[in-house]
Amino acid sequence: MPRFHELFQSADWKQEKHVPVIEAPEKVKKGEFFDVKVTIGKEVAHPNKTEHHIRWITVFFQPREGKFPYEIGKAEFAAHGASTDGPDKSTVYTHHRAVLSFKTDKPGTILASSYCNIHGVWENAVDIEVE
Repeated sequence: MPRFHELFQSADWKQEKHVPVIEAPEKVKKGEFFDVKVTIGKEVAHPNKTEHHIRWITVFFQPREGKFPYEIGKAEFAAHGASTDGPDKSTVYTHHRAVLSFKTDKPGTILASSYCNIHGVWENAVDIEVE
């Protein structure tokens, strides 16, 4: 039986459309809010169709030397073109991008995961320093 952590996939986001691309400053000021943007398919577009889409993005922060990560936020995407007329007949689509803000007094790692309804769970991470 596979363990949950074994299901996470990762790759170079410049070549793989499923990897969460994390855009955040490399250095932040202690105690000041900063923005984190996570996008799926930044370089290689990911489909957003009824039969193939990104369902959610979740963002965590793991302080350096901390025991557990903090969940910073989660975005769920529910409009993928489905309608009572059939698949991809709607004109309403959500875009798989999340923007959130948080602050920290400690350096650490921002971790993002995403879920594609066909290709599973993907992850990426970036480190931040605090000045």
